[in-house]
Amino acid sequence: MARVPLPELRRYLLRGQLSTGGCLHLLRSRAALRPSQLGLGRGFTASALNRNQQQQLVEAESNIVAAPPSAQTPIRKALKAALKAQKKAPAPARRQTIDGWELTVGIEIHAQLNSLRKLFSSASPPSPTDEPNTRAALFDLATPGSQPVFQPAALVPALRAALALNCTIQPVSRWDRKHYFWWDQPGGYQITQFHEPFASEGCIKLYAKDGIAEEDGASVTIGIQQVQMEQDTAKTIVRPDGMQWVDFNRVGVPLIEIITKPQIHYPKTAAALVRKVQAYLNSVDACVSGMEAGGLRADVNVSVRRTDQPSWQSQPLGQRTEIKNLSSFKAVEDAIIAERDRQISVLDQGGIVLGETRGWSIGSTETIRLRGKEGEVDYRYMPDPDLAPLLIEDSLVAHLKQTLGMLPDSEVDNLSSQWGLKVKDAMALMQLDDGGRLEYFYDVVQRLQSRLGDRWNSDHAALAGNWVLHELGRLTSDRNVTSDGEAQSLGMHSTGTCSRVPAEHLADILLFLCENRISANVAKDLLFAVFRGAFDGTLPEGYASIEEAIKKEELWFAHLTPEEYEQLASQVLESEEQALVSKFAPYFSGKLKKYPDGQLQRLVGRMMKTGPAERIDPRIAQSVLRKAVEEKVKSLEDQ
Repeated sequence: MARVPLPELRRYLLRGQLSTGGCLHLLRSRAALRPSQLGLGRGFTASALNRNQQQQLVEAESNIVAAPPSAQTPIRKALKAALKAQKKAPAPARRQTIDGWELTVGIEIHAQLNSLRKLFSSASPPSPTDEPNTRAALFDLATPGSQPVFQPAALVPALRAALALNCTIQPVSRWDRKHYFWWDQPGGYQITQFHEPFASEGCIKLYAKDGIAEEDGASVTIGIQQVQMEQDTAKTIVRPDGMQWVDFNRVGVPLIEIITKPQIHYPKTAAALVRKVQAYLNSVDACVSGMEAGGLRADVNVSVRRTDQPSWQSQPLGQRTEIKNLSSFKAVEDAIIAERDRQISVLDQGGIVLGETRGWSIGSTETIRLRGKEGEVDYRYMPDPDLAPLLIEDSLVAHLKQTLGMLPDSEVDNLSSQWGLKVKDAMALMQLDDGGRLEYFYDVVQRLQSRLGDRWNSDHAALAGNWVLHELGRLTSDRNVTSDGEAQSLGMHSTGTCSRVPAEHLADILLFLCENRISANVAKDLLFAVFRGAFDGTLPEGYASIEEAIKKEELWFAHLTPEEYEQLASQVLESEEQALVSKFAPYFSGKLKKYPDGQLQRLVGRMMKTGPAERIDPRIAQSVLRKAVEEKVKSLEDQ
């Protein structure tokens, strides 16, 4: 095993700090409270370090000659390289059905709630930049004498999530202890709501536009069995050399667990459900972040049964296995397909499918066994004696229903009908940046609408949507990387603020583009300049505004005159007699019902290459060419 750099090891073992604002009021001063006295080594395969061991570690570190920087690979860089290699591996075949078998899937979705406090301590949830073991209160670490105190801040986002999923809110719910021993749970049990959850009996409807399997038809409704609040566990960090470290910052972060009924029969539909649940949670501000940032994880329960036997529908479902901690929509679909195929192979060979917990890695072609599946009895559920029942008043539920806002299905319809966006683009806007891209779109549209005034129409909104979705996306492509090869981020926040491309700058660019005062190529160049920081005041050669940059660089669009457009169109058509006769003439004679737009676009491209492209507006060129083509075809017929 490779030697772990001691400074890096000490960062995890000895640099943890505890939040003293938790439930246990300390009688001694904070200065007297050392991480070593609280056993931050809990959860490691080795026992906690005592003072003598810590002193030996410090002395050993001082005697070790540090390796040159080039000899060590940072963990983050090594993990990224490994993940990139896994993604290149071929994925399993994505067949939705197998003849003679029925697949049944139930999903458990764990989502971090948008709360300023942990579930049972006043410590705040961690941010991605926090040092390991710096956001753990005494109760989070199961320190003897500490007690749980329910934090009401977690209740409101949980209720909003349950209402968005059409669940019935229970006026009284209770807390259970789910016992198991693993290093990610210091107390030896997790506080959850297994027996009496705060919400139950909901449903979510999926449509073809959500990406469900074709076999499900136009729509399918999936039942929600229950929604319960529970604690999150610690984060296990696996080094490339196999050593596992534990960061307790995440312990006690409030989660909701959404448990679906086993009514999903196609892998693609399962992935679509997780995607839509994430969109719903983001739309009601219940979830901190999505799968991309680790704020939402999914466990899937998979079983198969034969359909080639009489009365197969009356037979019980097959033995299920659980696949834990799937962190992407594609992983959900691929893992289900792989596990389905594995179970069918086992049964075809006369074997027995065991109830067990299995794992999945990105780029894998099969699931791997983690441990035997623990049943309900093995978890030894019992009421938590330290927590009172949770009482939820009807007035609170009624208020949250009234303020829930527009849900994703309604918002997609609104974006399509009112703003002229394609359904696919509308859904993409809602999913990107945890909903931040959609908020950014609304900000840009509002600014552009105020600038255009009476000239505003839905075409301008569609143009803004195209730029927010596609042109901004190109800025972060592999072509725009830093000197160290890293793709740059937009700096988009879930609230819709964008640090690299402020909405006001994009609105100004689109204003001049809509007014035909700049060309599309110039607009793209200006957008790239904004992204590179030419307008944030940090560069000496920068600009104060978009208009100043256009004036200074003389980028205003100098249109061709109508006569110049006509001359250029005539010049292009001189060598296109064959295309005019074979492609356009049949349309004007009535033999062809659909206008040959592809051929017209080809002619526009020729026109751009023949003339001064920086002065040609493609829309005007297309209009002039269309008229010139019709006149040319008629003149050829008269000859």
